[in-house]
Amino acid sequence: MQAFLHWLSSLPPVQWLIELGPRFYTAFVEAERWKLYLKGLGVTFQITVAAISMGLVLGLVVAMVRTAHDQQRLGCRNLALGLVNAVCKVYTTVIRGTPMMVQILIWNFVIFKTRNKILVGMAAMGINAGAYISEIIRGGLMSVDSGQSEAGRSLGLSYFDTMRFIVIPQAFKNILPSMGNELVTLFKDTSLVNTIGAAEMTYYATRIGGKTFDYMPPLLIIAAMYLVFVMGLTWLQSRLERRLRQSDRR
Repeated sequence: MQAFLHWLSSLPPVQWLIELGPRFYTAFVEAERWKLYLKGLGVTFQITVAAISMGLVLGLVVAMVRTAHDQQRLGCRNLALGLVNAVCKVYTTVIRGTPMMVQILIWNFVIFKTRNKILVGMAAMGINAGAYISEIIRGGLMSVDSGQSEAGRSLGLSYFDTMRFIVIPQAFKNILPSMGNELVTLFKDTSLVNTIGAAEMTYYATRIGGKTFDYMPPLLIIAAMYLVFVMGLTWLQSRLERRLRQSDRR
């Protein structure tokens, strides 16, 4: 038995796995480096929450403007609404047509020029998310039958009240899956703000790798942290979708 264990431990793959233990200990436990991972995770959550909140506000406004413009009857066009709609179309086209990395760099080196890199990351990612969320919401709003809006207006509701009480609740079920995917993408894309020096998870992982001269363990650790959060978010999304389906059957 001892001979077999000695032979097994001499195999290169097994030796590599045995060597991983001390490497992960150095990257996570030694010098209390786990605190840096948690600190970076907190910043990642801050950027994600701020960006998705900003994106929801921008996306909802842009989606409502574009939906209102598209639903106008021929011969009853509103010039002011047309101008605002044109601005919204330029916004979504520019943001969706350029890489997020380039946008972050522009916000950091051209627009803000501040030392608060976390704030820059929040603004850049929030504005980027707003363009994508606006299309998600617009698609959901357009999927609701136009007769629903007409029924609300016939009851004396304003356009915004019709959207709030009739259209948006019905569109929510169609919006939810794409919105969940956008949140997952946004959470993972927070790693891009590392390029401007924002201290999120990737920033601390690369710093730890530089100190220990071993980048693989810290990068695998943050990869596992990203994966756990995404799996939890996916589970919550599936639970919510299941509840919505059950409410439709009642």
